[in-house]
Amino acid sequence: MSTNEKDVVPAHDVNTPEHSLTDSNTLELPNSWKYKSLSIGGMKLPWFASPPIQLLIVSIVCFMCPGMFNALNGMGGGGQLDPTANNRANTALYSTFAVVGFFAGTFTNKLGIRTALSFGGIGYSVYVASYLSYNHTANLGFTTFAGALLGVCAGLLWCAQGAIMMSYPPEESKGRYISWFWMIFNLGAVIGGLIPLGQNIHTTTAGTVSDGTYVGFLILTLIGAALAWALVDAKDVIRADGSKVMIMKHPSWKSELLGLWQTFFTDPYIILLFPMFLASNWFYNYHFTEINGAYFNVRTRALNSVLYYLMQILGAYVFGFALDFKGVRRTTRAKIAWGVLFSVIMIIWGCGFIFERTYDRAWAEDKNSKKKDWADAGYAGPLVLYMFYGFSDSAWQTCVYWYMGALTNNGRKLANFAGFYKGIQSAGGAITWRLDDLKIPYVNMFASNWGLLAGSLIVALPVILMKVEDTVSLEKDIAFTDETVAEVAPKAHVVSAQGETSKV
Repeated sequence: MSTNEKDVVPAHDVNTPEHSLTDSNTLELPNSWKYKSLSIGGMKLPWFASPPIQLLIVSIVCFMCPGMFNALNGMGGGGQLDPTANNRANTALYSTFAVVGFFAGTFTNKLGIRTALSFGGIGYSVYVASYLSYNHTANLGFTTFAGALLGVCAGLLWCAQGAIMMSYPPEESKGRYISWFWMIFNLGAVIGGLIPLGQNIHTTTAGTVSDGTYVGFLILTLIGAALAWALVDAKDVIRADGSKVMIMKHPSWKSELLGLWQTFFTDPYIILLFPMFLASNWFYNYHFTEINGAYFNVRTRALNSVLYYLMQILGAYVFGFALDFKGVRRTTRAKIAWGVLFSVIMIIWGCGFIFERTYDRAWAEDKNSKKKDWADAGYAGPLVLYMFYGFSDSAWQTCVYWYMGALTNNGRKLANFAGFYKGIQSAGGAITWRLDDLKIPYVNMFASNWGLLAGSLIVALPVILMKVEDTVSLEKDIAFTDETVAEVAPKAHVVSAQGETSKV
């Protein structure tokens, strides 16, 4: 391994123009291990305090924590035969998440990325531990408490993750960064799903997952919570072009709370994206509990979950890289993405309506009903549908994040956007888990999903048509508030989302 020290530059104040890239575009970075660029086998790696490495760390944290949560819930009922405990826990989870999410940007900006992510990871560990306990004690109180605690913790974790994913990359790479994150994050759910699949591969009857599954998930979530402390402070992150992310300079609680409120006045259009935010978690209960948990036996649920998240990875790859396609203007890409997403929703959920008519809640809750196995005739159709539900999920999430990231590069504003996003989607999640607990007919839940997804895209269309620009100017971003300070390492040119350059 060798170090190329000509590729780095100290983070100077944006008001000192005498420091800039040289004509040869070489950078001089601070003399610290964080900025040492290593080469392995002739391949040059980014320095540690670079957006790609920091995003990789965040992705692995989410691989270990939310990834295991998704694997557990993807089994249907949290791995339990009776979904009551899972419904109660997730109702509590998304209820607290909905409240904390609205203020998560404020708390994350104040506490810092590492603290928010690590605290969030601990919440996932307690959540998994409550299911391990439930296998032996059937203690609904503990699982409900664990869900409520996780709502608080996850609100901070996802806000910190969203701010990093949307503000760290340069404009022309935001789609790819979102794609990379979503692929790594969902790989966690794939691997997590392989654990119960391997343990239950010979079990053809319906049932709960074993203690070993929960123990494996618990260990991984604890590792993820610890890994969050490997991140560097946002102020130390430097991009490959020498620029730094936009952060707050020693904000007070008052300025942070005012900044959250100010977002509604500076960017009122964000309200039109709220239905898309609400829809983004609305369908999980239907996917996990009312299809996978209700229709299939335990080993088939595990296989379905693995394939569901593999399709999530594929969807994130396709949409993430398409959203950053260099040959098309960003405004055009935004419109095309809307059209493709609307078509995907209508086709997949249209096919879902045909499948929905083949069973109902009464059949699913009848203990004498034989749940479907992968060896049964007719399994292929529901499997393919379920896989494409996973594909549409990642396409939706990737597009929503990309649209938010296309509206601004201001880290503080993006933290607030991410907080709104997670808070509103969690409110939707709380409602649907509670509706399932109240035994709402499956066909009604299906209709609410399809209608909300299609309708929210129509409501969001004016924002996509009028507010997404080819590039967001630095002046517009720092005008968000008088106390927002852009710590940008000087550079000779800013590269727009279309690959064009303009003088700063």
